[in-house]
Amino acid sequence: MEIQKYSIGTGDRFGLQGKAQLEAIKKAAQHGVDLTIVWNKSHREHTIVGTGQQEVREEADSAVKELNWSRQYLVDADHIGMDNVESFLKSSDFFTIDVADFIGKRADDQSLERFIDHYSSYIGELSIQGMEQPTIVDAELLSAIAEKYLLATIEAGKIYHHIAQQKGDGAFVTEVSMDETIEPQTPVELFFILAALADAKIPVQTIAPKFSGRFNKGVDYIGNVEQFSQEFEEDLLVINHAVNLFNLPQNLKLSVHSGSDKFSIYPHINRLIQKYGAGIHIKTAGTTWLEELIGLAEAGGDGLDLAKRIYQAAYERYDELCSPYQSVIDIDRQALPEPSEVQGWTSQQYVSALRHDLSCPDYDVNLRQLLHVGYKVAAEMGDEYLNALKKHERIVARNVSENLFKRHINPLFLS
Repeated sequence: MEIQKYSIGTGDRFGLQGKAQLEAIKKAAQHGVDLTIVWNKSHREHTIVGTGQQEVREEADSAVKELNWSRQYLVDADHIGMDNVESFLKSSDFFTIDVADFIGKRADDQSLERFIDHYSSYIGELSIQGMEQPTIVDAELLSAIAEKYLLATIEAGKIYHHIAQQKGDGAFVTEVSMDETIEPQTPVELFFILAALADAKIPVQTIAPKFSGRFNKGVDYIGNVEQFSQEFEEDLLVINHAVNLFNLPQNLKLSVHSGSDKFSIYPHINRLIQKYGAGIHIKTAGTTWLEELIGLAEAGGDGLDLAKRIYQAAYERYDELCSPYQSVIDIDRQALPEPSEVQGWTSQQYVSALRHDLSCPDYDVNLRQLLHVGYKVAAEMGDEYLNALKKHERIVARNVSENLFKRHINPLFLS
């Protein structure tokens, strides 16, 4: 199984927006952009919402059938490890193997010695086609890279081969994720990471490295966009160089993760994938849930009331909801509007505060981040929340579909 050149991950916390998301993909196809839609959901999301991966599969299959979609679509076991992969095996055909927790932990001496001995031939000048300057690799650097990353690649191999034993080689798409860590990988580190993944016999088709800057939940990229652009381009060059050298899949491509919006870096990604004819996998996970809230608020009446109650509960449970996400949010707690103030808002005021529109003076980056991590509140409402989405399906679906197409697909592939 090979994933197409362009693909987009679409998280859906509550499993009701599959059709709306696919509508955006169909619209892209009408504009000449062939995208694989990848419905992704993590173990943490399933635990909070009370769902299983089979429900994601059923949502995807139902949307595809209803809209007569005949092109590729996939279901992603998002950020899985050996401790939770079993529950994803039957219903997934894309596996995001997350080994960030193993970065910085040392492999056994024999594995380290074998790797260093095998790749000692690269000591000296490492020239990557397209890069102006070669990288100097010495024994100390090679050893440091091995000690930092080798165990993570070995773990990725264990997980991949476990999945392959159950599903069969070639029956699924493999992504390796190393993005949820503190430090970005340098080009030379990525080079040897790819070598190690090849040694582990993983036919990796997408890889998610860590980039500089912050990819906070629900909001724009925070960082130096020119630095990101340079890192992204260098990673593309490394992949191009490593694919043939290490006999990796020819369609290997970069994946840019996180539940953030990445509006300020989309033009740079667009330019560079066009420059090199490269593929890309982009995850937009989490923002669908915010578009549901926007739709409810736009609907007014009971929809707006429910959106206000969700904000109040999230505000009151700030520590509980934000604690698991401290590394991917930057909320000025004192700047959050009081629930009593929000209670008096009109539909337009709520929507203006929540919708990610940097040109709107009422957009509230703090409120948006809090609500992004506050989906647990809606999950605990159970049928009340789900029934509200069904009641206001038309307006919610319009927001979901327009957000995915206009704010993500268009700047990435059409602008």
